[in-house]
Amino acid sequence: MFSIENRLTIITMNILLIEDDRDAADYLSRGLVESGYHVEHAGNGDDGLHMALKHDYDILLIDRILPERDGLSIIGMLRADGNTTPVLVLSALGEVDDRVDGLKAGGDDYLVKPFAFSELLARIEALVRRMRPSSEQTQYEVADLVLDLNTHMVKRSEKRIHLRPREFRLLEYFMRHKDQVITRTMLLEQVWGYRFDPQTNVIDVHISRLRIKIDKGFDTPLLHTIRGAGYKLSENP
Repeated sequence: MFSIENRLTIITMNILLIEDDRDAADYLSRGLVESGYHVEHAGNGDDGLHMALKHDYDILLIDRILPERDGLSIIGMLRADGNTTPVLVLSALGEVDDRVDGLKAGGDDYLVKPFAFSELLARIEALVRRMRPSSEQTQYEVADLVLDLNTHMVKRSEKRIHLRPREFRLLEYFMRHKDQVITRTMLLEQVWGYRFDPQTNVIDVHISRLRIKIDKGFDTPLLHTIRGAGYKLSENP
């Protein structure tokens, strides 16, 4: 339902969602997690402000009207504290003056409810692009396999390869660390955002799917299993 093939990804993107509507929060959290993000949720303004000040997040999604403390107040206090984390304001107030107030308070973008989930992802992608330094590498190559972060495109021997969001994130991590042995723990922490072993075969399933897509039908396999150690993306076994 939430599979978006054109999502721009960076490793372990942490999002704080401050939203008091439990149903909306569950819906958005589930969709963002399925799209490859790690999400934490606060149900009121005071809890949201405390979490935003205490922990590091890549993006904040803040509802404007909240119990305990409103969204614009949260943004103002964060900015006064020197917190520059990008903020996307979510609000049912959609008049021009409302949007201007949200941006003047320190918000980086303003999305009016109700909105399509695909638009939310697109707004998050735009904030990610602003965060990425212009000097950061955006294209990675291993042999004839090419991954482009800006276009979210993967090719091998000029043949387009379509990956799901989690598969893209997994391949991106391998390509950033080409020729290195990557352990299961590293994948759980950096690609899935886990700090524990969920005791499932989730890694094996995704590795298998990724291997089929990038290696099947090509002369040289690139994704290797290193027995007893992990995996490696390399031209050399």
